[in-house]
Amino acid sequence: MLADIIEVQELHEHTGEDNWRVLDCQFDLMHRQAGHAAYLAGHIPGAVYVRLDEELCDHKASAGGRHPLPAKNDLTRLFSRLGIDAATCVVAYDDSAGAFAARLWWLLRYAGHKNVAVLNGGLSRWQAAGYATETTVATPQPADFCADFADAMLVNLHEVTHGKLLIDSREPARYRGEHEPLDPVAGHIPGAINRYWQDNLTDAAIFKPAQTLYAELSELFAGMPPEEAVFYCGSGVSACHNILACAYAGLPMPRLYPGSWSEWCADPNRPIATGCNGL
Repeated sequence: MLADIIEVQELHEHTGEDNWRVLDCQFDLMHRQAGHAAYLAGHIPGAVYVRLDEELCDHKASAGGRHPLPAKNDLTRLFSRLGIDAATCVVAYDDSAGAFAARLWWLLRYAGHKNVAVLNGGLSRWQAAGYATETTVATPQPADFCADFADAMLVNLHEVTHGKLLIDSREPARYRGEHEPLDPVAGHIPGAINRYWQDNLTDAAIFKPAQTLYAELSELFAGMPPEEAVFYCGSGVSACHNILACAYAGLPMPRLYPGSWSEWCADPNRPIATGCNGL
């Protein structure tokens, strides 16, 4: 069984094995074609590209924020097309310190597949270790993915503020409402505190040691059971990085509000807070 984070050396040892599936999740929110172009320019051997805004969200949905969760049937078909079955070891990576790969990790966990990990340091760390890349576009053999969705892993819009510890995963300036590059309104959900997803990383853009994350996140939860906390971000993507950090640290997995700020702020009648933690 894979741990939630895998190092490049371990992945390299399994390159080319039939029961391992490597998924490239490179993406750029401001330049939507850039991730696929980067994949075509060079990727980990055998990796299959998975696009955030077309495969890891429901781009046809009229509600649910900028990146609504895919329908369950669509997710099951996607994972089958990617060649994932119960015996498959899945490794997701990007070149953004895991921000997008964590979304795929979370979706697989949500669908009941626990044998999935995010590559620590992503493509940059792979290349820095001297491992080869390729430009061949991989086509996996389809499999029969049997999903067992865990709806308890998420909360919807109407549940989000019902007595839960709410944690905003965006950068502090966006949380405080000082600027908002992606959504029409700046600020945060009233009562939410802030844990920037990049706080999970060292200066080298790899995950902090598990024991360090355990201490930091335990302090954040302040005695509340982690599984009762709810993470959100702009659109339910980078919040998954914080949930991944909890799992890697050995803590129970908190819940995700997938619609996140982009759904919350879409209705002008919903309250908005600005300023410091918890206001």
